Amino acid sequence: MQFENLTAGHGVLTAARTGEGHDIVVLHSLLADRHAFDPVLATLAAEHRVTLINLPGFHGSKPTPLALMDAYVAAIEDGFDEFKIGNDAVLIGNGFGGTVALAFAIAHSERISKLVLSDAAACFPPEGRQAFAVMANKVAESGLGAVAEIAAKRVHSPDYLKSHPEAVEQRKQVLLGIDPKGFAAACKILQETDLTPLLHHLRVPTLVVCGELDQATPPPLNKQIVEKVAGSRYVELPGCGHCPPLEQPEAFLKAIKEFVGL
Repeated sequence: MQFENLTAGHGVLTAARTGEGHDIVVLHSLLADRHAFDPVLATLAAEHRVTLINLPGFHGSKPTPLALMDAYVAAIEDGFDEFKIGNDAVLIGNGFGGTVALAFAIAHSERISKLVLSDAAACFPPEGRQAFAVMANKVAESGLGAVAEIAAKRVHSPDYLKSHPEAVEQRKQVLLGIDPKGFAAACKILQETDLTPLLHHLRVPTLVVCGELDQATPPPLNKQIVEKVAGSRYVELPGCGHCPPLEQPEAFLKAIKEFVGL
């Protein structure tokens, strides 16, 4: 598969692109990078031009000057402009990338035609915010490798970890590639963001897909989005964790196939 490397904002934001056709834009999770979408990429790119944006702090994208959701949305908007992404693009976001995608869709609904959220939250409850604070503190004290096991357990279902013990090391390698400032900023944003009051403004067709066993962003948080976004739909994947494209790629593709137009 051939990739084109892209940069926007004078090198502030980076991305990888493959395929041709109608635009699909992908935003990855905090605990996984864009490679979490590798298992589904060939199918996505078969008839679409897929742009996988590296969130601030990942693969050369610079951390935002301020740890604010508005700064992330502005960075994604720059990417849409400079990468010449059409205004009828499908935007797909997983985890933190899903929360960013949701914020972008609320602010710039004219820039996309459809929104797919995978294991994302509009707002985290106190215990969820505390989990991000704990990870940020561990990273500040001992570096990103210190949260590899926590990350693996939050990304994957227990059964997946039993059959893929190497997943902990894989999470460690991904985390070690993140700029610590970018990780800390994302944790702060996830602790402070509450998009719930704005959900009724979203007028983009929305599909929410969630792993049944997601420990990072469990089904009730995903369902809260569906309850408040008019016309949105919800699909739950049995036995799946936080990152369906990585853990259950075939089930994820089946869930989004008709909606996205694969």
